Amino acid sequence: MKLIAVKSIGILYFLMIVFVTVAQPDKKYDQHIAFDPSFMSNPVTPYRSANGAPSANYWQNRVDYNIAVSLDTAQHMVSGTCKISYINNSPDELDYLWLQLDQDVFKKGSIGSYTQGADIAGGYKLKSVRITQNNKTTEAKYIVSDSRMQIRLDQPIKAQGGLIAVEVSYEFKITEKQFRLGKMNTEKGVIYDVAQWYPRMCVYDDVHGWDALPYQGSGEFYCEYGDFEYSITAPSDMVIAGSGELQNPEEVLTKEQLERLNKAKQSDETIYIVEPKEVGKSRFKGDKNDDLTWNFTMKNSRDVAWAASKAFVWDAAKVNLPDGKTALAMSFYPTESMGGNAWDRSTEYLKHSIETFSSNWFEYPYPVAVNVGGPVGGMEYPGLVFCSARIDQAKVLYFVTAHEIGHNWFPMIVGSNERRYAFMDEGMNTFIDIYAQDDFNKGEFAPKRDGEYDPKGENPARDIVPYMVSPEAESIITHADVMQRSAGHQLSYYKGALGLVLLREYILDHDRFDYAFKTYIRRWAYKHPQPEDFFRTMNDATGEELNWYWNAWFCQTWTLDQAVKDVKYIDEKPESGSLITLQNNNQMIMPAEVKITEKNGKTTQVRLPVEIWQRGTDYTLKFESTSPVVSVEIDPDKQLPDINPDNNLWLAK
Repeated sequence: MKLIAVKSIGILYFLMIVFVTVAQPDKKYDQHIAFDPSFMSNPVTPYRSANGAPSANYWQNRVDYNIAVSLDTAQHMVSGTCKISYINNSPDELDYLWLQLDQDVFKKGSIGSYTQGADIAGGYKLKSVRITQNNKTTEAKYIVSDSRMQIRLDQPIKAQGGLIAVEVSYEFKITEKQFRLGKMNTEKGVIYDVAQWYPRMCVYDDVHGWDALPYQGSGEFYCEYGDFEYSITAPSDMVIAGSGELQNPEEVLTKEQLERLNKAKQSDETIYIVEPKEVGKSRFKGDKNDDLTWNFTMKNSRDVAWAASKAFVWDAAKVNLPDGKTALAMSFYPTESMGGNAWDRSTEYLKHSIETFSSNWFEYPYPVAVNVGGPVGGMEYPGLVFCSARIDQAKVLYFVTAHEIGHNWFPMIVGSNERRYAFMDEGMNTFIDIYAQDDFNKGEFAPKRDGEYDPKGENPARDIVPYMVSPEAESIITHADVMQRSAGHQLSYYKGALGLVLLREYILDHDRFDYAFKTYIRRWAYKHPQPEDFFRTMNDATGEELNWYWNAWFCQTWTLDQAVKDVKYIDEKPESGSLITLQNNNQMIMPAEVKITEKNGKTTQVRLPVEIWQRGTDYTLKFESTSPVVSVEIDPDKQLPDINPDNNLWLAK
């Protein structure tokens, strides 16, 4: 973990984060470790409150972008200019700037070329870098360090409102083998998925100062918020799908296409803007040999992406949001992706996902949402997602679409640091996906389970056990680029989501969890939360001291082994009552659910709080039996990831 240009208060917070990320080995149970009073006990900073909310002093810098590029389909090249307006709202003067050059992961000798085997496509070719400060424009003094650029300033940017403008002219090449962007050939033309396509500012925050971790591939993105105005110039037979709202439809669409688009904005049923039979023909305004420029605007966003092709079918439908608001869901995909009940229903899947997430958690903030069928298997950006054009199964396309657009909540609305804490976007997003998929079309594709060991999803908590007991097990809070790639899905996605399911379904209840989770979303919408901000918010809004859970599930590699040890009778008479001894054998703890069956046929289920383990490994439950006890089972509904279910059941001899 690298620390750059932080003040003393940031160092304190940094040390606090390091403390919670040091995983301790699993061992026999010690209640002093399980209920460690030092976990999250360090003082909070002036910018983040003890209750998990941004404080009155919280600050965040702002970045607005104006980008204009052209797509050269002969050279497969994107070239243009990115103009950046940067406002320093921090309490610190800034002597230099850090920018992300994510395309440079594809440059020979990059860190990512060694750690991820990234395709050597060449990265950015920088033509010029200029800055404007105090109404004076000069050539920038800069260095490029792996996938980052540092601009060194002669005069610092003033604190609390200082402004600087940066203008970068550049170009880069698109190939078939890049990840998160690329191109593919189809029957009617090439499809380009274009992302990480402009130099963008690193985040300067109150925790790490400049968060300039290099882009390697596994760790995704951490971006500031602002407004985007961007234009894509491409041949006139190509349609451009972009994040945000198209600003000049009259200049690029025919009258018939405009009519269809306006009709789709009012329709709950999917409407074609470009029909399958029209694909591959010169159909947009302008001569076939001319270029057209498509202009887009995206407000209060952290990123934008786009796609281009003459091979796209284009359809759309209205999205119904809370309080009578609407948005527009659109899909772009090649004709060969049609059929099989998959891409034909893409807009239906997109529409339902947005409506469900908006109703359950937080209203979708953008006027448009786009699903692109192209070369990228699954990747998310504000208002636009890439899903593979090769997906031909309805269920697969539904959950990929729902998952990728779900990222608009985590981390596009709740702007966490994906490069450091993957569970804060992948785990939380997978969690909300579960309920959306269960709800879709009366359970058409239910249940959603991400486990690999129990594909039927009958016991999702037990499904994570093989990973938890493996020697390669890591803590959820492990940095994304440190995490073993073979287990990334099981850890960040599945275990991260399961941790929230257990909290909602087993440890708390729907009402308290939902209230606290929505409080977290509302507090940190368009801001930058850290893991402890989430933990503290959930503690505060539920009224529960959940530190035992945050530490065990998210920060450690501990395992759970609850057991029924023994059953005795008071005065050796069953009718006088039973003494049932339970055990917690490993370091993880959970509340205990116990099912007791008596000889007379009576069955009783008792829920015991996690506090029963505060004084040691054994707990004796006094049960008012009226006849001999036949069996006692702990976790009878198999809701917990118990690694040794063989000792969960006691049977009378």
